[in-house]
Amino acid sequence: MQKTSQIYGIRAVMEAINANEPIDKVFIQKGLKGSLAKDLETLLRKNGIKANYVPLEKLNHITKNNHQGVVANISPIPFHELETLVEDVIETEKQPLFLLLDQLSDVRNFGAIIRTAECSGVHGIIIQKKGAAPVTADTIKTSAGAAFKVPIVKVDHIKDAVYYLQGSGVKVVAATEKTESDLYQIDYTGPTAIVMGSEDRGISPSTLKAVDDLASIPLLGEIGSLNVSVACAIFLYEAVRQRQQI
Repeated sequence: MQKTSQIYGIRAVMEAINANEPIDKVFIQKGLKGSLAKDLETLLRKNGIKANYVPLEKLNHITKNNHQGVVANISPIPFHELETLVEDVIETEKQPLFLLLDQLSDVRNFGAIIRTAECSGVHGIIIQKKGAAPVTADTIKTSAGAAFKVPIVKVDHIKDAVYYLQGSGVKVVAATEKTESDLYQIDYTGPTAIVMGSEDRGISPSTLKAVDDLASIPLLGEIGSLNVSVACAIFLYEAVRQRQQI
């Protein structure tokens, strides 16, 4: 299994970007100065890659090598463009199904969700560039290799992806506890996208306002919530159940 590659040093990271490597995360030391550091920041902006500015201690924890204040991870998978993926899926699939993950942060939850998405016929997963769990070796392992099979898109903001999907004729449903409507009242038979939130904060308020429907999972016990990967599976397989009855 291919693992996430870690590169360090300003020039090495710049060369990776210029070689069109699938950069997943870039960490830059706070307050880093110099002409090379400015060139790197310019290159990152030009290529739409967001940097995470972190203390020196964080970089020293990430790697013991001479990082020169910059460390980057290269993803083991390529990422897709939102517009191209949505257009291709709508043209070729009778019942498009997308999954949006709003800053999900745990790599194992991410991997488990990718595995369920592949099994349930999801045509694409959309994540946010900043704040989302990276695609690591643990993600690949937990997904049982499904990360190589389901297209994954990275966008600046999940809300913007919601608007684009809606403009393409896709209904967007948010999984949230902040509604009295449950998931069984929603029609998933047409082009649909399901939004799942982060483990601790759920879906952002701005995204909740943008979606077409809110839906919750009925909870009959004393515990007030489910693990996000389990909740995601419940939503996806309700979509599968409805689509098989057509």
